[in-house]
Amino acid sequence: MPSTPPHARTDATLDPQDWDAFRALAHRMVDDSLDFISTLHERPAWTPVPPDVRTTIAAERVPRTPQGEAAVYDQFLTHVLPYSNGSRSPRFFGWVQGNGTPLGMMADMLASGMNAHLAGFNDAGRLVEERVIAWLAELMGLPAASGGLLMSGGTMANYLGLAVARHAKAGFDVRTLGALGGPRLAVYASHEVHSWAQKCLELLGLGSESLRKVPVDDAFEVDVAAMRAMIATDRSAGLRPICVIGSAGTVNCGATDDLDALADLAAAEDLWFHVDGAFGALARLSPALAPIVKGMERADSIALDLHKWGFLPFEIACVLVRDAEQQRAAFSLTPSYLRDEGRGVIAGGLTFADRGPELTRGFKALKAWMSFKAHGVDAIGAIIEQNVMQARAFGERIARVPGIAISAPVPLNIVCWRWVPAGFTGEQCDALNRELLLRIQESGLAVPSGSMVNGRYVIRTCITNHRTKWADLERFADGIAPLAGVIESEMR
Repeated sequence: MPSTPPHARTDATLDPQDWDAFRALAHRMVDDSLDFISTLHERPAWTPVPPDVRTTIAAERVPRTPQGEAAVYDQFLTHVLPYSNGSRSPRFFGWVQGNGTPLGMMADMLASGMNAHLAGFNDAGRLVEERVIAWLAELMGLPAASGGLLMSGGTMANYLGLAVARHAKAGFDVRTLGALGGPRLAVYASHEVHSWAQKCLELLGLGSESLRKVPVDDAFEVDVAAMRAMIATDRSAGLRPICVIGSAGTVNCGATDDLDALADLAAAEDLWFHVDGAFGALARLSPALAPIVKGMERADSIALDLHKWGFLPFEIACVLVRDAEQQRAAFSLTPSYLRDEGRGVIAGGLTFADRGPELTRGFKALKAWMSFKAHGVDAIGAIIEQNVMQARAFGERIARVPGIAISAPVPLNIVCWRWVPAGFTGEQCDALNRELLLRIQESGLAVPSGSMVNGRYVIRTCITNHRTKWADLERFADGIAPLAGVIESEMR
């Protein structure tokens, strides 16, 4: 008989050699993480990575020999934990990012411990994700039979929505023939649409010229009449319109398009109606804010991020599709080695692999399932409403500061403003505000972001944070004038 290969007789493993010691280290990890989160109000909003830490990490060689769990954890505490981008801070107002919750953190740990493979399979993880998707469809006003899939972020959720739209409305077999199998396809959105739209159309093989950007009005909402005219012009030129995108909360200033009017337009033109609700869709959880996103429930697909106004840790987003069969038709593919045998581990098939391009998927749904049940969706909606009220009050508060001008309406949670000293040109004000933004961030006072509104540089204060208290906004507001005054004096 052939001898057994030597490696077959070894018992090597990556599990701890001393479970008690690792258990103690794991408890320390949990305690340290909770200690850090519980003291965020006392810390700077952002701490830059020190040069010595940056150099140390950049110089690390491939670690071929063990350093040990405890030693590596100590390196994490000193070199990594203190130096995030600040998104957990109650004074993080830059971009629309999530801040996470302690329960969400623990849910991610539990999900990693289960290490569930969410292509589908006959297990509890699949049931949990199905339930979360069903909850979200109900909350967004879609039918109970709608499909959906949890994704990494808003870009990928929107990408899937457009991919289904392309399959449903191209007029030819895109899966077989590719994007060159017919005329140029066209997708319509406002000039304020997030950059995901161009990236996704490029990734889908349609090209950036297929993104038809439509002007907006003074409220930064899309001009529906102009969109209708553009669709007619493109059709006469030989293009094939397939999709209308409505924004529920634009990234620049939080504007929401007239979603009912866009739904009417899509229906009249036989186009797919997709809503980018990356953060704004969740305004529907607040009865007071729900009218802002009225019409979203008529969409063929909706993208939303639960790590934004769902307050969960990264990454978890969702695409919802009104016609579940259209979603399956766009992606379903079952090779022999993934066939459902009717019983066993794969019974029921690979439900989620048939709804998108990914086969391997992590257990994102657990943190949503636990958080919705533990906190209650109404409480989450109340904090969303609180954020909007905070933004509107903050806009009124800083508008009273001499030298500050509000640059756009505040329909949701974003305040765009700029320091405008007397005697400064527009270009000088742009330069001043760029420098003011950086000094606010570098001082640790707060983390707003910068952008352009009507061709001028503005500072964006975006409140998507369950930790933000009015005292945090007062502290920020009080700190603006001293920093701006120094910069103004330097520039004069």
